[in-house]
Formats: sequence, structure tokens, C-alpha cells
Amino acid sequence: MNFPFYIARRYLFSKKSTHAINIISGISVAGVAVATMALVVTLSVFNGFHDLVASFFTQMDPQLKVLPVRGKTAAADDPLLVKMRQLPEIDVATDALEDQALAVYGDRQMMVKVKGVDDNFDRLTHIREILEGDGEFDLHAADIDYGIPGLGIAYQLGLGYTYTEPLKIFAPRRQGQVNVANPMDGFVEDELFSPGVVFCMKQGKYDKHYILTSIAFTRRLFDQEGRLSSLELRLKPGSDFERVKSELQQIGGDRFRVLDRYEQQDDTFRIMKVEKLLAYIFLTFILVIACFNIIGSLSMLIIDKRDDVVTLRNLGASDRQITRVFLFEGRMISAIGAVVGIAVGLLLCWLQQVYGLVRLGASEGNFVVNAYPVSVHPTDVLLIFLTVIAVGFVSVWYPVRYFSRRLLR
Repeated sequence: MNFPFYIARRYLFSKKSTHAINIISGISVAGVAVATMALVVTLSVFNGFHDLVASFFTQMDPQLKVLPVRGKTAAADDPLLVKMRQLPEIDVATDALEDQALAVYGDRQMMVKVKGVDDNFDRLTHIREILEGDGEFDLHAADIDYGIPGLGIAYQLGLGYTYTEPLKIFAPRRQGQVNVANPMDGFVEDELFSPGVVFCMKQGKYDKHYILTSIAFTRRLFDQEGRLSSLELRLKPGSDFERVKSELQQIGGDRFRVLDRYEQQDDTFRIMKVEKLLAYIFLTFILVIACFNIIGSLSMLIIDKRDDVVTLRNLGASDRQITRVFLFEGRMISAIGAVVGIAVGLLLCWLQQVYGLVRLGASEGNFVVNAYPVSVHPTDVLLIFLTVIAVGFVSVWYPVRYFSRRLLR
């Protein structure tokens, strides 16, 4: 057995001549454990919100979206896009065209994003799961175009699930000059009718800004016949996602870029990653402060064991071995605190997942979820353990060597 480790273990668990040293050692372990537990719980809560937001976006976002690198639109019959549609792994391909427009209903109006899609959009996404109302997912019937607004738009315009009057949509004309005598002549006007449903993603980015309709309507409204702003794809079950995405990007070259669901919402997830990183840094700083307790515990232990050090030297122990005894002592405190903190943190995360102990609001239904979401990622647990061990090892190295030189001579 490693001699310094054996002595350090005896020192850690044996009763000291001064009872305060045992108490300080216990406080050191508790301090490291609490900081570690806070890291586990906090990062798991961030993971929970990340997964929750991702689940909302995937209900309307396609698995893969192909966007033109230059300009807002591209020809729908572009040879590269045709080649992408023909890949054997592609299950559903939908042309989409979206742009901003003015929606007017009665005496209310607001700027919206009108997104036109093909009829197979419900096969591409989980749009049917977020529809509310008595109607069905319909984009057009004969020469009538339907508009499915987000719940936020329906509320602000006073539409309800079913609006009785047509919803007027205005978009600037792409060509020609504005007639000063008749400014409305500079806009294209069209109408959408209600299919009896609205969609609710519980995300303001969509619910308060988007109206879904047929792509024929948006092409006519925005004067973009034969054009699309994105090609949205769904793969067949069992397809190698990363390989297909890479193949699509190779086909698109420098003319098109291929985005997965996370890349489509890059701004949102980037903010969440930054917040998680900042929380990790701040809690690690608290962990460093907690490790000062270990320094105090070791300094008192070194003073308490000065007679033992003389005995160890007489038995042939070198100064390096004696120093390693106290280094192992500090590292064992860090390791025990890390293990205990991770165990308690995982227990709290499990209790939150099962019982929802910490709630978001006093009453049900005020938020998307009633309790803080928690998701434990093994990579985070490993990172936390390595962080605690590294901080503990570094924090005791210099103080132990300093006190050893000063007090054990």
C-alpha cells in the first residue's frame, strides 16, 4: 500500500487530539459537497430548460432546413434542390416561402410573418399536435386559402379559433412606383379564411408572429412565383442523420446551407449555452472559496501532528513523503466532498423529476410546466467531478508545501 496514502487515511478518519480539527475537517467536506451539489442541480436545471425549449421547437421545425446562402429566395426547380429531394433517405420534402406582411382584421392590425408551405407540412412536422379549435389542418380548398395564426396573433387581432370575416393581408409590391395620390396601390392585398384552428407552441417567437397558409398564397402575395425561401426535409426512420446532412451540404456546396433543428434556433440555444457557462464559472468560484476550509483544516492538522512527523522521520520517511501525506489528506477531503455532493445532487434531481418539489408558480397552469424541469447529463456529472478534483488538488498543493516547510522543520 502507498505509505503516504495509508497515513493520510488514518489521519482523516482518526480522532485528533484537538476536537476542533475533526469539526473543521467535517466542515471542509460539507463545503465542497454543497458546492458540488449546487453545480449538479444548477447545470441539470439548465439542461432541463434546454430540452424543454427544444421539444417545443421540434413541433414546427423540420429535421433539416436548406437555405440559400445569398439572397432570401431561390428557384424551386434549382437542379441542386431537385437532387436533394431525390436522395433515397428523404421521406418528406416541403417547399416553404415566408416574409413579413401586415395583417388587418376589423380595426386591428399588426405585422406578421406569413409562411406558406406545401400540403404535406403535417407529415413534415408535428403541427397537428399543437392545433387548438374545432377545425382541421387545411391550407386551402378550391380557390379559398386558409390561414392558421398563432395563438398570440389570434389574441391581438381578436380572431378567436374561428374568425368569421376574412383576414386581410397586405404586402409591398416588388415592382413599380408608389402612387402618392393612392398609397394603397403600392401594396398587394389578399385574404385568408379561417379553417377553425390556431396553433399554440407556447413560444412567443412563433405564436405571436407566424401565420401558416398555402405556398401558392405566399407566392402570389409576395410576387415570388416558382421561388422558395427554404426547402424543409424529413428523413426516413433509421437514416444516418449526420451522414445525410453532410451529403446534403456537399450537394449544396457554397450556394446552400443545411441546418438541423438546433442550428435553426442557434440564437436561442447560444444564449442558453452562455448562461449555463456563466453559472458553471460562478459556482466553480464558490467551490474555490469552499476549498479554503480545506487549507485551514490541513494547517491545523500539520500543527497537531508535529510529533508524529518526528516519529515518521526516525522511521526513515523523507520530507517528500511527509509532505505527500498532507497532500493526500487534502485531496481525500476534496474527493469525498465531490462524491457526496454528486450523490446528493443526483438525489435532488431525481426527487424534482418525480415529485416536482420546486414549482414555478403558486397555481397550476401559470407556466408551460408546473415545476422546474431537470435533465441530468452524464457528461456534466463527469465534468463536475473532474472540476472539483482539479480545484481541490490545486488549492492544497501550495499551502501544504508552504506549511510543511515552515512548521515541520
